[in-house]
Amino acid sequence: MSAHEIQLTKNEPRGLTLSRRDSLWGYLFIAPQVIGFLLFVLGPLVAILVFSTQSRNLLSGEVSSVGLANFRYMFQEDPVFYQMLRNTLTFTAGLVPMNVILALMLAMLLAPQFKGVSFFRAVFFAPVVTSGVAWIIVWTFILQGRNGLLNQSLAVIGIQGPNWLFEPASAMFSVIFVRVLKNVGLNMVIFLAAMQDLPRDHIEAAQVDGANRWDIIRQIVLPFLAPSILLVTVITIIGSLNVFDHILLLTGGGPSNSTMVLAYYVYFNAFKSYEIGYGSSIAVLLFVIAMILTIAQWSVRRRFIYHEH
Repeated sequence: MSAHEIQLTKNEPRGLTLSRRDSLWGYLFIAPQVIGFLLFVLGPLVAILVFSTQSRNLLSGEVSSVGLANFRYMFQEDPVFYQMLRNTLTFTAGLVPMNVILALMLAMLLAPQFKGVSFFRAVFFAPVVTSGVAWIIVWTFILQGRNGLLNQSLAVIGIQGPNWLFEPASAMFSVIFVRVLKNVGLNMVIFLAAMQDLPRDHIEAAQVDGANRWDIIRQIVLPFLAPSILLVTVITIIGSLNVFDHILLLTGGGPSNSTMVLAYYVYFNAFKSYEIGYGSSIAVLLFVIAMILTIAQWSVRRRFIYHEH
C-alpha cells in the first residue's frame, strides 16, 4: 500500500456508514408517526380491551376485574342492548343505500364538463368541510315542530308535518337524512375520481351500436365502478356504526330510545352512567364489527380484482 493510500485510510470517518446513516434518518422521519400511533391509537385500544374486563366506575373510582362478565351481561341481561342493536342496524340500513345511491347519481350528473359544474360540485361538497356542530344546529331549527322551517314550508301547501325530532316514527329518518346530506359529498368525489378513468372507447362503441344512456350506465359504467362502489359502501357502513354527534345534538338518543345506537350507548354508559368497564365492552363489540367488515371488504375486493384479471 502506498503512502497516499495509507493517508486516505487514516482520514476516513470512523462513525456510522452511509447506509446506517440513511437508515437512522429514515427512522427519525417516521418516529413522529409511530409515536402518535402508539399513544393515540394502539394505547387507547389496549386500554379499552383491559377496561372491558373490569368493573370500573368513573364516579367512585372503584376498579375490580370481572373477566367476561360485562359481555355476558350485554348479551344476556341488558334490557335495552338488543334495542340499541336494532337501532344501529336500522340506521345503517337506511343511511348506506341512500348515501351511496345519491352520491352515485350526483357523480353521474356532475361528471360531464359544462358551465358551472365546479360550482355545483363545491355546493354538494361544502357540507363535508362544514363544522358538524354548526350543521346540526341549523338542522335542529329546520326540523323543529310548528316553528321549524320545514313544517312552515309544508303548511303553505296544506301539509301538517310531524315534530320530526320528537316522534319515534320520524326521529330516526330525520337523523339519517341529515347525516346523508352531511357526508354524501365525500362519496360523490370518490365516484367522480373513479369516473375519470371510464373506458371512453367502450362508451363510444356502445353509442355507435345504438345503446341508450341507461344501457351504457348498466352495462359499462356500473361494472367499471364496482370496486369503488364496494369501497364506498364499506366506508359508509363503518361510518354509520360510529355515528355520535348527530344523535347527541339532534335527539339525545330519544324519543324513548328510538334513535340511541351503539356508539351513543357507549357514551351513555361510560360518561352518564359512569360505567367505564361496560361502556368499553360495547366499544370492543363495535371494533370487532368494524374489523370484520373491513376484512370482508378487502377479501371481496381482492377476489373481484383477481376475477377481473
